[in-house]
Amino acid sequence: MARAFLIVMDSVGCGGAPDAADFGDAGANTLGHIAAECAAGRADQGRSGRLRMPQLDALGLGAAIELASGARAPGFEATPRGFWGAATEVSRGKDTPSGHWELAGVPVPWDWTYFPDDTPAFPPDLVALVCKLAGTEGILGNCHASGIPIIEKHIAAHLRTGWPICYTSADSVFQIAAHEEAFGLERLLKLCADLAPTLHAMKVGRVIARPFTGSLENFHRTANRHDYAMDPPAPTLLDWVAGAGRATHAIGKIGDIFSMKGVGALHKGKNDIDLFDHLDRLNVEAEAGSLTFANFVEFDSLYGHPRDVAGYARALEWFDARAGAFLARLQPDDLAIFTADHGNDPTWRGTEHTRERVPVICAGAGMGSLGLRAFVDVGASVAAHLGVPSLGPGRSFL
Repeated sequence: MARAFLIVMDSVGCGGAPDAADFGDAGANTLGHIAAECAAGRADQGRSGRLRMPQLDALGLGAAIELASGARAPGFEATPRGFWGAATEVSRGKDTPSGHWELAGVPVPWDWTYFPDDTPAFPPDLVALVCKLAGTEGILGNCHASGIPIIEKHIAAHLRTGWPICYTSADSVFQIAAHEEAFGLERLLKLCADLAPTLHAMKVGRVIARPFTGSLENFHRTANRHDYAMDPPAPTLLDWVAGAGRATHAIGKIGDIFSMKGVGALHKGKNDIDLFDHLDRLNVEAEAGSLTFANFVEFDSLYGHPRDVAGYARALEWFDARAGAFLARLQPDDLAIFTADHGNDPTWRGTEHTRERVPVICAGAGMGSLGLRAFVDVGASVAAHLGVPSLGPGRSFL
């Protein structure tokens, strides 16, 4: 019985979103701009020369970039031997839940709530609730920020007062950073879990626990991050497959993103290396008829937001090499789809996600162009491959 592997390269967009200007992102192209920077010799830290992704390019990645954005990416010159195209999102957010839910067949039917880019960013009643739940007299931060700089700014006060560091971004999120030992990891997780229902009622998509450890001069965020996301607004691909009595495996953030709805087994790790080890293991062990849904977050978290072009390029090349070995071990009836949830162009202004189309690269589905499709078509196509009912608006491209 056929198996399916849906693999999300978090933030690996390919430009060309028709509504990019509405988000201030007209011209953003994560893959295209990284490739251009590499070709120009401006991304040679820890690597050199053109961006090299021969495995996914052979399946159609370069062709997908050109289809999505009209730009030919240097270094992507293969004649595709896979089934390739690009997908366009309709949900009104360029965030993780919106992208993943829509890929899994369910567009977001509401507008997310975003906090203003002011200081303070949070309304007084919300701050009071955080203080009550945390048992503190105040909070630190209360602004838009990136994770490492906000901890650097407030770690001394955090360790002195015990107040949580609260911040947001251009996404619909409320993030809380706290020291695992001084504040307590379980205390932080409970605070986020207790706060989440209030934020979700406000249509804030996620409350994110951001634990860290170490000293004033040498701290680091740990792998114990946890996202408390809203439930998807309708059953998703994971529910469709589980409802048909099939096994479902979630790798990385997928369990958090879908609030464990439809998730049979969860596989987490400290980094993307661990997550790819899980993917390789499931390539051998996953049951007939099963769905494995994976998210590889470090493109986004380690390289997109910090605007590290060379680091992003190194991660893409590492991933491509691992993908080649993974593809070589697929069973004859398996389907593997490589895609993304949004963009995060490291050459772009600011530090936030960018509105882009995403590549859709398929192994095990024949050869040719699937054209420009909707995000929801990905979920419908996986369901069609597995022979389970598709309960969303998407149309299979298989």
